[in-house]
Amino acid sequence: MDLNFTPEEEAFRSEVRAFLAAKLPARLSDKVASGKHLSKADMQEWHAILNARGWLANHWPEQWGGPGWTAIEKFIFENECALAHAPRIVPFGVNMLGPVLIKYGNEAQKRHWLPRILDGSDWWCQGYSEPGAGSDLAAVKTSAVRGTDAQGDHYIVNGQKTWTTLGQHANMIFCLVRTNREAKKQEGISFLLIDMTTPGVEVRPIITLDGEHEVNEVFFSDVRVPAENLVGEEDKGWTCAKYLLTYERTNIAGVGFSVAALEQLKGIAAKQTKNGKPLNEDPAFAARLARVEIDLENMLTTNLRVIAAVAGGGVPGAESSMLKIRGTEIRQEISSLARRAMGVYGRPFVAEALQDGYEGETFGPAYASAAAARYFNNRKLSIFGGSNEIQKNIISKMILGL
Repeated sequence: MDLNFTPEEEAFRSEVRAFLAAKLPARLSDKVASGKHLSKADMQEWHAILNARGWLANHWPEQWGGPGWTAIEKFIFENECALAHAPRIVPFGVNMLGPVLIKYGNEAQKRHWLPRILDGSDWWCQGYSEPGAGSDLAAVKTSAVRGTDAQGDHYIVNGQKTWTTLGQHANMIFCLVRTNREAKKQEGISFLLIDMTTPGVEVRPIITLDGEHEVNEVFFSDVRVPAENLVGEEDKGWTCAKYLLTYERTNIAGVGFSVAALEQLKGIAAKQTKNGKPLNEDPAFAARLARVEIDLENMLTTNLRVIAAVAGGGVPGAESSMLKIRGTEIRQEISSLARRAMGVYGRPFVAEALQDGYEGETFGPAYASAAAARYFNNRKLSIFGGSNEIQKNIISKMILGL
């Protein structure tokens, strides 16, 4: 296969670069590049800019507000955004729920929820993992019991979700709930849309190792959910879940983010010194740097192969698991090398230094402030979205037939 971009694709890349140069606020790109925390307002600002251009939901069909791009154009856009240090699009509404609604939602659900995702009326979060159901997602116990009263058909939801990313900002959550305890694990699950302002919903923060409030626990106590918020068929939500996870795992690979991080790492290695010479001339460090660059180039080729298959009508299967494994390992290795390159300056972690307006003492060069936080935060990449060990099992079954 030809991995070179066509003249039309190169022209599109130039268009994306021009858009980013003109519309991406320097304040936001500087925060992303330096590893500072983005506020809810920061994320909403970039969301609105992309939506105004019609480029927010770049993998949606034109009928529902997408730009009608090819798979290659999507790849180019995401890669260029990462290289420009644009904020990551909050994925839960646009990249996860949107495709599920387009494929499995009824007409009324599409017409109601999809425009609200685009214009930012709703901020969605994901209710998948539970204390006893992480990689074994089919073990979810949060229950939804169907009933009817004077207000109509509804579900009463009870249970707990955990690791709910950015749930503190969300007003809506899509959940996997158990609607049939007698069926096999995967066959008794349904996909529900729940308003988080409903009585009985409680959000509790989880502070992560880098000191950030990024994830949460969400508790449901007799939460009433209209039956019209069921997506797809009752007890068939596992189909929606698998479809969504394919998108999530491919996105977790983060090819563009790794390319941008590698460029930053090379710059650091050229500035930092060891025994009076630039660190990139140290044989041991240079070897690790070369190894991760080779791995990244190989993953880039694999990613383009998957994109070409999708463009030809295929659906990612084991390939999304492969990308998830290698992509997360590469991102972890790059953050590890960046922290190592800082030497003693990579050890201190001052959480306040990653907030806007910090004027206190810093240790070493400015780019050292986020080294420890990025390293610790990236430990999670090989766990969420289905741990890498689970992905290896999927590969062994789908490809090797084991």
